[in-house]
Parts: sequence; C-alpha cells; structure tokens
Amino acid sequence: MRCGTECFIVTFEKDGADYTREARAKSQIEARRMVSSKYGPDSRIKKIVKKYK
Repeated sequence: MRCGTECFIVTFEKDGADYTREARAKSQIEARRMVSSKYGPDSRIKKIVKKYK
C-alpha cells in the first residue's frame, strides 16, 4: 500500500448490471481511472464515496 492511500467505494454500471467495488487510491480521480482500466471503458461510473473507518 502506498503512502496517502485511501479506500473508495465505487458504484458503476456495466452491461446493464450494477456493481460495487472497493478501490484503494490517493484520490477519486485515481479510483475512477483504476475502475475504468480494470473493467473497460464501457463501464459507466455512477458514484464514488470515500470509505470511513
């Protein structure tokens, strides 16, 4: 894990189904990039929320 990394809950839609995944990133923008690179550019991100402990 990198320094300054936070956990984000990402909700996105792909092929008509909704998915919720955790992404460990430094910012919301980086979390968005991680999800789109892993699940493809056709995944539509609906919401990104910072996970609090």
